[in-house]
Amino acid sequence: MTVLLSKAVKRVFEKHLEQYAPQDPLYEFYTDSKGKQKRKKAEQRPLPPGLSPRDAKILQSLKRRAHYMDKGFHICGLQFGWTFLIGLIPVIGDIVNAWLNYYLVIRKAKQADLPPWLLQQMHLNNIVSAAVGCVPFIGDVVVAVYKSNSRNVALVEEMLRLRGEEYTRQQEGKEGKLSSRDVEQVKPGSGFGEGRSIE
Repeated sequence: MTVLLSKAVKRVFEKHLEQYAPQDPLYEFYTDSKGKQKRKKAEQRPLPPGLSPRDAKILQSLKRRAHYMDKGFHICGLQFGWTFLIGLIPVIGDIVNAWLNYYLVIRKAKQADLPPWLLQQMHLNNIVSAAVGCVPFIGDVVVAVYKSNSRNVALVEEMLRLRGEEYTRQQEGKEGKLSSRDVEQVKPGSGFGEGRSIE
């Protein structure tokens, strides 16, 4: 009875779980001619248009770092990264993971001149990851599925996409879709230097 119930629950949630998982920035999945799903190294995905060279460099660096921290290994159909492996070491592994998540992802993202509320959301993702990771083994498995670094990079990428779109609209003389309060948060043209930033 319990086995049937667990299989039914798994089938229901399996469909929905995929949509919440962060996308892998370096690999893409495709279906081959036999109907099997495979993965291959993705072509260089285009960066959002309108980004400054600084923001583009930061985003590429963050994507690469998050990939190795969250999804660097692929064994028996499971994807996991250094976060999982380091987290297996009791106590010290969780402390090292929290520090690496901050040092490699959030600290780098701060260079992109992001709004404080976004940085708070990124810190919250890391706190959740660190708190859950304290539970021996089961917590590490949950952290491997949660992928806080990839979630944080997805937040940064979305903010930079909005920044680039708004900057492009302003350069073309079109009215932006964002309110003046939102424009202050997004900061279109940030990273281009003094002469290129649009007020």
